Amino acid sequence: MQNKVIAGIQQIGIGVHNLFDAWKWYKNSFGMDVRVFEDEAVADLMLPYTGGEPRKRHAALALNIQGGGGFEIWQYKGRNPLAPAFEIQLGDLGIFAAKIKSKDIQRSFDEIKSLGTGTLGDITIAPNGVKHFYVKDPFNNVFEVVEGDSWFHNDKKHGGGTAGAVIGVSNIDRALKVYSGILGYDKVLYDEERVFEDMNGVAGSGNKIRRVLLAHSKKRLGGFSRVFGDTEIELLEVKDRKAELIFKNRLWGDLGFIHLCFDINGMAALRKECEDSGFPFTVDSSIRHSETFDMGEAAGHFSYIEDPDGTLIEFVETHRIPIIKQLGWFVNLKGRDPEKSLPNWLLKAMRFNRFKG
Repeated sequence: MQNKVIAGIQQIGIGVHNLFDAWKWYKNSFGMDVRVFEDEAVADLMLPYTGGEPRKRHAALALNIQGGGGFEIWQYKGRNPLAPAFEIQLGDLGIFAAKIKSKDIQRSFDEIKSLGTGTLGDITIAPNGVKHFYVKDPFNNVFEVVEGDSWFHNDKKHGGGTAGAVIGVSNIDRALKVYSGILGYDKVLYDEERVFEDMNGVAGSGNKIRRVLLAHSKKRLGGFSRVFGDTEIELLEVKDRKAELIFKNRLWGDLGFIHLCFDINGMAALRKECEDSGFPFTVDSSIRHSETFDMGEAAGHFSYIEDPDGTLIEFVETHRIPIIKQLGWFVNLKGRDPEKSLPNWLLKAMRFNRFKG
């Protein structure tokens, strides 16, 4: 059986009202302008999370070629997506924020503010000494912009793509079985409990929180590992109030951060590891669509697990991906050395698939 290889965070899923309006904002604010795929289809495999019914959707995967994971921007078709019925606060259960990396934190702060978007407080210093700030997009999603030193390509933008996530959990020690164990975030950068002043301006910042920042001690390997780069997971456990479930009474694909997705190789080994760890696959595309699931221009094998609080973690084993769609240039990854990165020149050619919206 082929060993499990995690190349990095492929994307974070974001449910939106209007795909193109959201994509335009993410392009202008975070440089997410490389179109990896765009597809309209019926989501017929996510029935446990879509009310037991197949749902029409329009989805696109966008990347920043400078490095980092992408955004899977996801819009229901024929159904009005629901917003949470309450204000989401730090420590609520699920994905609270996407981490976005920046080459120049002050420039990122100034340029994002110039777009008329309100930042949540000023640039501050996190417990590990890294500068960061928070911003809320026009669609009510929170992003944490952090200083980053893991880059793939210089495109003269101030920042890159997804560098991790901030996730609320009910019990950090239990959640570590997924995030440190299965996902390999085994390096603790800090583990502190108090009211954090560097989060001032963010909903729930006045509460006492246990806050743990995790990194991976081993360098990620795999075809797209150089693009995805180093990432971090921040777990929050609120201590002085009852945490709410962010997707309470809502469906996957509704508004907000719907999942965190990892690019992997060795799905069979991963399936066994997840089962042995007590977190079996809840969705597996191979059950109904053979080994390869067609996603328009791209194809692969995907699966999902839940963390102990029900937060969805997706795994994608990519089999085919467009490099320059206009020329019909696709790369087949099946049969390649699962630990070897694709050549830089080939990965950089993906920038020719830019979204012009």
